[in-house]
Amino acid sequence: MSEILQTLLSSAPRYPERIVCLTEETTETLYRIGAGDRVVGISGFTVRPKEARKKPKVSSFLDANFERILELKPDLVLGFSDLQAELARELALRGVPVYLFNQRSVAEILQVVRIVGALVGQSERSEALASELEANLEAHAQRAAALPRKPRVFFEEWNEPLICGIRWCSELVEIVGGEDICAESRVQQAAKGRVYEPMEIARRNPEVVIASWCGRKASREKIRARPGWSSVQAVVDDQLYEVKSSYILQPGPAALTDGVDQLAQIVGAVARGERLPSAREGDLRQARLLESA
Repeated sequence: MSEILQTLLSSAPRYPERIVCLTEETTETLYRIGAGDRVVGISGFTVRPKEARKKPKVSSFLDANFERILELKPDLVLGFSDLQAELARELALRGVPVYLFNQRSVAEILQVVRIVGALVGQSERSEALASELEANLEAHAQRAAALPRKPRVFFEEWNEPLICGIRWCSELVEIVGGEDICAESRVQQAAKGRVYEPMEIARRNPEVVIASWCGRKASREKIRARPGWSSVQAVVDDQLYEVKSSYILQPGPAALTDGVDQLAQIVGAVARGERLPSAREGDLRQARLLESA
């Protein structure tokens, strides 16, 4: 290699070495493929993995501390969704390389895992992780095929207004053997396309309600108090559950491991005419929390 070319190529590392993640799922993916040491800044909402919480927190979901990010001298910033488009734009204007993902489906989540690995020169490890996640989904699909029936499921990610689950949540409900009563809305990119009147959900009469209110504890009382819901089968049978948003509303490994595992426990119990226990009196019922959480 010529001296000139060698000098030019040495001005930047072959792959990014200082990465800021504006959402949790890319942080978790990087740690799981052995590149966690490259993460220099994270979202304040990051829960997984636990060791990542020690990194500097530089953003929420809709806001970021641009000066703090620049101080960290990132050679790559990873973001998620059109809602972070302005953050990405501002960073790009300040000369920071940005990759903004916009995954909504299970297939796109797996694609992002592979892309993240390619971006940091860990394609083999990210392919292995994607294959591991796919295998878990296949195992759930096989077990779901043996269930005695498909319960009608309402997955809600917010309560006022009432918003049904984003596409990957709808798909995961289907994979574990449930029938998503709002499946027609999974094609909607934005949350406003997934808003329902409580009476409409009552009319569809779900047998189980799975709540995952983003960043907020779901309330049994608020669910029961909705107009027309006293006769909803899920309320009558007390099949009201919560899956914490950190397990299911992050479009990355968490949703395809702990998140789908908990959905499977819930849907399986309802299909068999069982009820999972409440953690405490008055709480929504929950699937067993996994040791890896």
